[in-house]
Amino acid sequence: MGQAWKCSGLRWSADGPVLVWDGGRASALSWGKRVAFEVVEGGVRTCVGARGHPCPVGAVVSGRSTGARCEECARLDRAHSVAADTIADDPRTYHVYVAWFGPGLLKVGITALERGSARLLEQGAVCFSWLGRGPLMAARRTEELLRAALGVPDRIPYAEKRAVRASLPASEAERAAEIEDLHGRALALSGWPESLEREAFAAVDHLEAFGLHAAPAAFGEVSELVAGGGVSGELVAAAGPDLHLATSRGVVVLDSRLMTGWELGPATAGHLFALPLREFKGEVHRQDGLF
Repeated sequence: MGQAWKCSGLRWSADGPVLVWDGGRASALSWGKRVAFEVVEGGVRTCVGARGHPCPVGAVVSGRSTGARCEECARLDRAHSVAADTIADDPRTYHVYVAWFGPGLLKVGITALERGSARLLEQGAVCFSWLGRGPLMAARRTEELLRAALGVPDRIPYAEKRAVRASLPASEAERAAEIEDLHGRALALSGWPESLEREAFAAVDHLEAFGLHAAPAAFGEVSELVAGGGVSGELVAAAGPDLHLATSRGVVVLDSRLMTGWELGPATAGHLFALPLREFKGEVHRQDGLF
């Protein structure tokens, strides 16, 4: 196959999504760009390590794992995560936000102020608003307040996010309605930490940034990569880690996290699509004649 590369994942820059490869190489993605690769024949998926360090045993990991880490490396990575509540002395200012991923799918979260909206792009938030800002522990307490008092989760599975992208409301006002209501109910709660500065509602919409405003609906998602398999398709949208690709089978979603840990090479079979696929449940409009 020639030279093979290992993918480090999808990152969001000010100009859009970028695929990052081991060694620092990056591939900027734009709508209409062809995304094509094959998984090295006979290869295995190996653990990507933790906190910038390689896995000490080079463990083989499941093709369906989005983390691509063995149990020990996953534990080490989690132990140094802000979300794990193990870091209490972070001096940075944090934002608390409410985010919307589709009808009925709302969550609350925190992100470092210096990161701006990058975390929301990485999560695939279609619409969001800041709720407040302050020290890390105050931001965490506010997040917990909303979870307990309003029943708002801090996590939504990506499978649920993907399943509703084909039925998003057409107008920004409709997409913002649920988080505007949640924002108002959150500000009305008592028990806010004194050190957290509340922020007025201001919806930020990512539908066009993700390309979802003009993309045909996807009918399914790649469930895993396999040795010898591959894909070739035109990028029509991207949200969070997900690439929406117009392939010979129709538009499918490829979670770029499934690419990590594999050795990948250039596609050699034209409009190849040879990966396990899981179709979405329910009625999804499927456009004909893409290829």
